[in-house]
Amino acid sequence: MNEQTVVALKGRIDSGNAADVEQSILAQLAGTDSAAPVALDAQDLEYTSSAGLRVILRLKKSYPELKIINVNSEVYEILDMTGFTEMMPVEKAYRVVSTEGCEEIGRGANGTIYRIDKDNVVKVYNNADALEDIQHERQVAKLALILGIPTAISYDVVRVGESYGSVFELLKASSFSKILAAEPEKMDWCVKEYIDLLKKIHGTVVPEGKLPDMKETVVGWAEFLRDHLPEEYMDKLLTMIKAIPHTDHMMHGDYHTKNVMLQGDEVLLIDMDTLSVGDPIFDLAFMYNAFIGFSEQDHTIIKEFQGFDHETAEKFWHKSLAAYLGTNCPTKIKEVEDKARIVGYTRLVRHAIRRGGNDPEKARQTVAYRKEKLMELLDRTDTLIFSPNELEIEAADENLEEVLAFIEEKLEAFGCPPKKLMQIRLASEEIFVNIAHYAYAPDKGKAKVRVEVTEDPVTVSITFIDKGVPYDPLAKEDPNIHLDADERQIGGLGIFLVKQTMDDVNYEYKDGQNILTLKKSL
Repeated sequence: MNEQTVVALKGRIDSGNAADVEQSILAQLAGTDSAAPVALDAQDLEYTSSAGLRVILRLKKSYPELKIINVNSEVYEILDMTGFTEMMPVEKAYRVVSTEGCEEIGRGANGTIYRIDKDNVVKVYNNADALEDIQHERQVAKLALILGIPTAISYDVVRVGESYGSVFELLKASSFSKILAAEPEKMDWCVKEYIDLLKKIHGTVVPEGKLPDMKETVVGWAEFLRDHLPEEYMDKLLTMIKAIPHTDHMMHGDYHTKNVMLQGDEVLLIDMDTLSVGDPIFDLAFMYNAFIGFSEQDHTIIKEFQGFDHETAEKFWHKSLAAYLGTNCPTKIKEVEDKARIVGYTRLVRHAIRRGGNDPEKARQTVAYRKEKLMELLDRTDTLIFSPNELEIEAADENLEEVLAFIEEKLEAFGCPPKKLMQIRLASEEIFVNIAHYAYAPDKGKAKVRVEVTEDPVTVSITFIDKGVPYDPLAKEDPNIHLDADERQIGGLGIFLVKQTMDDVNYEYKDGQNILTLKKSL
């Protein structure tokens, strides 16, 4: 590819000197391929008349890739009114801003955010040629705002050193990282607000084609590992990622506490360049990396990055995951955390391989450690798909209370009356204990418990699924409850109680699974 040739324009160009200016430019371009990109740097150009415009027009005909950069507002107005801004790229001059001595309030994959005064912040991009990145972020931020996501919109583009930055108005705003570091007693408040905003993001449907699909990016990360993972692990990883269903729901792509700001009493999302669509597991994976993954082997990293210690980061992550899932069930939290870690470690392994740094031995150890963690997770996980309303757990008596607590948490969120909650608990206990005792005997196996609530009328469905021996408990004849004690058979009352306390009980055997659903109107 031809390198861009830059020619400086200075002072004034008018009928008196236009010919000399043109000859000077042509001399500087001597030997330059006509197809090569040429930029006229107008940083020091104070004025141009129509004579100067004619020079530029002739240059454009000779060099089709011509553009004009660093144009002041007065010259830009002349170029705009004469149609030159439609004929070729014309870039305005950018105000110069320094971040020396400024507070860093955010850092992401593509840039760092600094407070430049009490009212404004600037995001400085890592990429020195960041104008397209800035334009993209401004567009997606406007889209997010239109779709109801509270965010700040850049109102200016500036030069910062050798790169560019976007300026935002954030009056006296503080990041959640800063709040957690300074006021740890506000942990629970931060978790609630942080997860409320995340759920709002994930609940937002984006018009088709407006944002990139994160799954395509993650598949690319996995493909990068093809020469670094054993084939069976590589195949399983790719299969699980590709099996994640497409969704047009919004995700942030870099959701951590430095990118969530409190301005007055409003919580705002910033750093929008990673905005995309995809399954929530991707955002949860990036959250895991931000709070634990990147600093797992070196706890000083989280302190430098977020401003709080590793213990605070772990606590915030687990509280946030529990709040997102709407449960304190350890098995459920561990299940989803493992899925998030698989995606997270896919990125972490790739990151360690690509950024060996100045210490090859340390890089090798980091890669080996992260690969081992990834393969351990792949050994015990078969899907990256999850539902907050479904628990998979070993069908064993000792897990009964965890199952019942999971069901109750879900129902209490819908204001289930105490009597009906007791009836549902009773029926659920009978079904789970039956699965634990008989489905896999003498072996052990897993059961799934799914809780769903529908409206009009409000009805709860509790579905129990196992892969044990086929068994329809509803086929058993109801006991005669009018017999004397010495005539009654022991057993059979559990399913009878289930049928008596629930509004509907349905059984089917499908795809090698026993599926029993209890329904109760709330």
